[in-house]
Amino acid sequence: MLLGTYKPTLIGRNRLALPAKLRREIRDEKIVLAIGFENCIMGFEEKKWEEVTKADLSRPLSDSEGRDLRRKMCMNAQTIALDSQGRFVVPEEMAEYGKIKEDVMIIGAGDHFEIWDENSWRDYEKTMAEKTK
Repeated sequence: MLLGTYKPTLIGRNRLALPAKLRREIRDEKIVLAIGFENCIMGFEEKKWEEVTKADLSRPLSDSEGRDLRRKMCMNAQTIALDSQGRFVVPEEMAEYGKIKEDVMIIGAGDHFEIWDENSWRDYEKTMAEKTK
């Protein structure tokens, strides 16, 4: 299970190292990155990505909502190789979508992790806190 909140440092342009606790949980040499439903980037183990998308991919093509979800989830998804130290490069288009420039947060979200611009994450945290009062 992918848990915790981390503040990694960008290594050069859009390059990140997965925190050690997350690396221990992700045993694959590759991950799938996709744009999130908020302005974040979602990261999955390859097998977990297949599980998560299976239901949407099984919807008939005649279902317009199913087509929209399929496009949203898959059109920008990419398989990314991790190096031996768990480092990877966030594709430029995803970094732009997630406003990833300098200060980054990685959060565990159970079956996946998310990469956020720190300011966007802090704003989202406040919104969540307000909803749960």
